[in-house]
Amino acid sequence: MNATRQKSKIITRSVEVEGYPIHYRVIGEDMTQEAIILVHGLSGSTLWWTHNIFALAQNYRVYLIDLPGFGTMRRLTRQFTLANATTWVLAWMKAVGIERAHLVGHSMGGYICMHLAATYPERVMRMILVSPAVQPQFHSILGYMRPLLLSTRYVRPTFLPLLLFDALRAGPRLLLRVTHDLILLDLNEELSTICQPTLLVWGEHDIVVPLTTGIQLRQTLPNAQLLILQKAGHVSMFDRPLVFNQAALAFLQGDLVGS
Repeated sequence: MNATRQKSKIITRSVEVEGYPIHYRVIGEDMTQEAIILVHGLSGSTLWWTHNIFALAQNYRVYLIDLPGFGTMRRLTRQFTLANATTWVLAWMKAVGIERAHLVGHSMGGYICMHLAATYPERVMRMILVSPAVQPQFHSILGYMRPLLLSTRYVRPTFLPLLLFDALRAGPRLLLRVTHDLILLDLNEELSTICQPTLLVWGEHDIVVPLTTGIQLRQTLPNAQLLILQKAGHVSMFDRPLVFNQAALAFLQGDLVGS
């Protein structure tokens, strides 16, 4: 266990959001520090940020939430659709007392972060988007899971059981519904309005949301940088955590990262 992990402590807390108890975790109790909210992707959970949270918590107060229907919130499947995800995250922020925060989102979580930034810009400081699913290439659960499984050759051996565990917790019904939502929803009109500094992070071998989408997004967003991680797939923050963490911290401090 390294010094950073020894100094950091994960605290589990609960708040009521829209009439339901919501559990979340936070690392760091210094309320003077800027907040970072980590938003996972489809079939994911807060566990997918395992290799990133302690590095980010060196300088920030880090919040981890499982979206309703996923991870520890799997029993709230009826309460979550992608269309209301933004208002749900905002309601959670208000309940916790977070006025503004940096957002870090992966895949579907990146979509949610971007929609939040476009709709409530005063709430968002900077964004780090890991292969955000703004133009997904999949059209079914199989179309999502198959390339994700294929891309596991670039990740640590511990990721595959984690992927299967979280997919089983979410269940096929929710995954089918949210996959359908991702196919139908479109952010193209809002993209040009997102003015927050944004770091796009893409694995060079991402076959779920390919790198060409990241290149196009870099050209569309007014204030974006693109960082391509070598030997990484769709879950590049898990594939290359040391490089990702260093880049994330540098970007949050205002440094130029990527191109």
